[in-house]
Amino acid sequence: MAYGRLVMAVALLACCAAFATTGSAGPQPKLIPRDVIFGNPEKAAPRISPDARMLAYLAPVDDVLNVWVRTVGLEDDRVVTNDTDRGIRIYFWAADSKHIMYLQDIGGDENWSLYAVNIESGDIRQLTPYEGVQVRIEEWDKNFPDELLISMNKEDETVFDVYHLDIPTGDIRMVAKNPGNVVGWITDRSFKVRGAVTPTPEGGFDLLIRETEDSDWRTLLTWDPVDAMTSDVVGFTKDGKYLYMQDSRDANTTRLVKVDASTAELVKVLAEDPVYDVEGVVIDNDTYEPQVVFFNKARQEWKVLDESMREDLETLAKLDEGDFFATGRDNAGRHWVIGYDKDNGPIPYYVYDRKTKKAEFLFNHRPKLTKYTLARMEPISYRARDGRTIHGYITYPPGYGRKNLPVVLNVHGGPWYRDTWGYHPEAQWLANRGYACLQVNFRGSTGYGKDHLNAGDKEWGGKVHDDLIDAVNWAIAEGIADPERVAIYGGSFGGYSALVGATFTPDVFCCAIDLVGPSNLISFIQTIPPYWKPMLDLMYKRVGNPETEEEFLKSRSPLFKVDQIKIPMLIAQGANDPRVKQAESEQIVEAMKAKGIDYEYILFEDEGHGLAKPENRLEFYAAVEKFLATHMGGRQEG
Repeated sequence: MAYGRLVMAVALLACCAAFATTGSAGPQPKLIPRDVIFGNPEKAAPRISPDARMLAYLAPVDDVLNVWVRTVGLEDDRVVTNDTDRGIRIYFWAADSKHIMYLQDIGGDENWSLYAVNIESGDIRQLTPYEGVQVRIEEWDKNFPDELLISMNKEDETVFDVYHLDIPTGDIRMVAKNPGNVVGWITDRSFKVRGAVTPTPEGGFDLLIRETEDSDWRTLLTWDPVDAMTSDVVGFTKDGKYLYMQDSRDANTTRLVKVDASTAELVKVLAEDPVYDVEGVVIDNDTYEPQVVFFNKARQEWKVLDESMREDLETLAKLDEGDFFATGRDNAGRHWVIGYDKDNGPIPYYVYDRKTKKAEFLFNHRPKLTKYTLARMEPISYRARDGRTIHGYITYPPGYGRKNLPVVLNVHGGPWYRDTWGYHPEAQWLANRGYACLQVNFRGSTGYGKDHLNAGDKEWGGKVHDDLIDAVNWAIAEGIADPERVAIYGGSFGGYSALVGATFTPDVFCCAIDLVGPSNLISFIQTIPPYWKPMLDLMYKRVGNPETEEEFLKSRSPLFKVDQIKIPMLIAQGANDPRVKQAESEQIVEAMKAKGIDYEYILFEDEGHGLAKPENRLEFYAAVEKFLATHMGGRQEG
């Protein structure tokens, strides 16, 4: 349950491979074709069925991602979906092992509809055929194999009610009515809605609990604004008497804690780190007890809570290089599907058998990338001008050395998000073209505790941007960056940062690229999706309130500083973007046009907040590659 994460990060399907870079200049590697990096993967996202008999995965049909299945141990692969447009990106096994469930929107509008595929008959049913309605998956449990709990904004576009879905029949009935302020729901281990999260006027959250579905709600605890975005509910214990939570109260970082569901008393702190937040928790699907906790430090680290898991994790750590992660496991908990995220290679997937401690290789995510030289991603840190330590990563271009390089500052979205170590398609693409890729977890980024996250409040275009400029100055001082060849690029909040870079600090960068970034914070906030409206108090606290802080928001909006642009601009936008509307790009494009400023503008009529279709990704990255080559001198594919 992630109720307060207004994450606006652009997620693009991709992943890659090969050899390490050197610190000195040498032979330049072969150009990696853009379609190898940004086209569809050959196979991806494998999931094992709950009964361990079948394996599902994503693979293209006529260059459109669809779901395939095969019997474990056989090569009887067959496609079971028939999407011909955007491709399927979100799917999972129903607990009955008979159905594949997937979500699909139209043109990037994020009004996700739920579909069920009977893998035996091939029948595909649209279970939620409601126009303009978004479906969210609330709960899946192996003890309720024919059931699913979903939420929809069907009755009121601003809030989500919870519905019980009978998968075999498709029958849907409401089981929790939203009174108008619930932004997150929590179910217990009996498949009942027993928790709810509501926002407070100050920008925090109340956690509400009820004893049964017929009981009245009561406030169990309140997360103040400082803890609101670093706290979350993991789930109930099996007996329903306790809650496991990722909680930052009384600490700077998010800890995994056990709390009494009647009194809110802290029973136990199970895992914590003084610098890094708990990022993920593995829960046993029989006992519902936490087994493993993950931290995203410079690299992923894990802590064992269930000693029966230790030998397995130690075995997996030696199986392949990179940071391993699970994409699923069977009901018995014996078979896991494991992937390895690498900074310089495609993601290999395995099926791991806990009983035998053996793993069967499945496939590489993008096997063609093994033919090319890729770069290593290296952690960095530096001191911001106010003394705050900022972490990030740099990827050097193989064959170009490490001095006096053209650098692309690649700003992540969110901003309540963070860059992590591993394969990053844009970093590899930029490095292959001769640029160093610099990624920064500026203040406001997640993962480094609530002090670091809250330090970004109302600092869009302020201290957040100072952190980015300080990263550029660090790279120049270290001799890495050629100060005349530094570009800024990003998507969503990263796109906003690119616009800020061009308007607020026009002498730092030689060019800027913005993908779906807001240009006017006032109009951006006023046109958020309707289902974000219950979170407006949080948005006002974190960004600003257009009704009471209009001049402040204008001062942080690139649209009102267009006169200061001195550098070439490339802007791209999805016409159906529900988060950052088309007008956000077009109003600054019109302002630049009126003032005779050099710009390029690309509108994707069939996309939303990001680029889902491979043909659109390839068009965008071809345009960016040409743009960078023109203004930075890097290589480009013919």
